[in-house]
Amino acid sequence: MNPRKILFADDDPEIREVLRLLLKSEGYEVVEASDGNEVLHLVDESVDLVILDVMMPGLGGYGVCSEIRKRSAVPILFLTAKSQDSDKTLGFSVGGDDYLVKPFSCSEIISRVKALLRRYYEYGAKNSIPDKMISLPGGVEIDPAQCVVKQAGADVALTDIEYRILLLLAANPKKVFSIQNIYESVWNEPFFYSCNNTVMVHIRNIRRKLGDDNQNSRIIQNVWGRGYRVG
Repeated sequence: MNPRKILFADDDPEIREVLRLLLKSEGYEVVEASDGNEVLHLVDESVDLVILDVMMPGLGGYGVCSEIRKRSAVPILFLTAKSQDSDKTLGFSVGGDDYLVKPFSCSEIISRVKALLRRYYEYGAKNSIPDKMISLPGGVEIDPAQCVVKQAGADVALTDIEYRILLLLAANPKKVFSIQNIYESVWNEPFFYSCNNTVMVHIRNIRRKLGDDNQNSRIIQNVWGRGYRVG
């Protein structure tokens, strides 16, 4: 199998050198950029993971992520010196999959990279879900075999995390999943109270992309005090 291709961007040449050497030592193919506009020029279907510095000249990491999400669900990891919960929430709300605060250790970033790639390619919901088409209200159809979501025949551009949350709920209609259930099933990590907002932000993003704003007939329904379900 060809090595996974990672595109990373940081305006600090020293950080780019460290990342380049580190990722290559792990067997990854690497492509680097120094600003956001260069990332948008380089990202294509061959890229398996994108690592973005948040603070870059010109178009910053959040803006780059928003543009990428218009055409791709590739996993995106943010690198930033900002550690406030509000910054992390913003990163997730624009479509990021993970968030790593500087300074970070080499082992920590490699662990995050491997986890994102594993979730995307090995532990995705498609491996545990029947390959038949799943239909939901509102003209939504999920094709687990192709990892595609359509609404009224048009593709819905969900991120990997958003897709797996929706698929988890859709594959178990009427079953209520607590926020902890969702987090541990999708992220494959222990749940902490601070993860509540992460899950809710992703669900809001899914609803927005599906036009799921009717309180009385939502595709993803709140079961107050218990969690979420579909149908």
